[in-house]
Amino acid sequence: MQPTPNATVFIVDDDASVREALAWLLRSRHLLSESYVGGEEFDAMLAGGFSPAHPCCLLLDVRMPGMSGLALFDKLAQCGLVEVMPVIFLTGHADVPTAVDLVKRGAFDFCEKPFSDNALVDRVEQAIGQSRQVLAARHEKNRLQVRLADLTERERDVMRLVAEGLPNKLIADQLDISVRTVEVHRARVFDKMEVKSAVELVNALRGS
Repeated sequence: MQPTPNATVFIVDDDASVREALAWLLRSRHLLSESYVGGEEFDAMLAGGFSPAHPCCLLLDVRMPGMSGLALFDKLAQCGLVEVMPVIFLTGHADVPTAVDLVKRGAFDFCEKPFSDNALVDRVEQAIGQSRQVLAARHEKNRLQVRLADLTERERDVMRLVAEGLPNKLIADQLDISVRTVEVHRARVFDKMEVKSAVELVNALRGS
């Protein structure tokens, strides 16, 4: 079985033995990982222009010297990264109330040490699944914006009225053009927007 393609689990923990154990555990479930010794190192990687292009998630220790997991999470949240890079906190018993609060603030989950290997990797896979869905939705939204930008002003007018459910005759009357011209523009809108019906068009526009 090959590693999950184009998916990465980031590990941020100041304990080398924990990083190594997690990396081994993830490899045993065919998941690729990258390890960082602390919040500062991971933050420096992000500052270098990192932007998730493939599914990923972050295993983040709550308590670390220097930049804590809490501080790093706040930075990720401010940058809008916690949806595309779900965060699973690794926490000791004393930090459980804090971890619960972090989940309410957008963290994906937390695992209390010592954690169950299978339970942790199951959550990692679910987090990667969420990341994949978010990336796919963003990609589709970007594609939609490109398609919309390709429409002429008249095609946009026709598209708006088609989406409102108006028949060709009423669209022609409102725009003071012939029904045949409406039909031509409508066909071009459907072609450029990659849809086959007004219903598909409306559904596509909802994603914009």
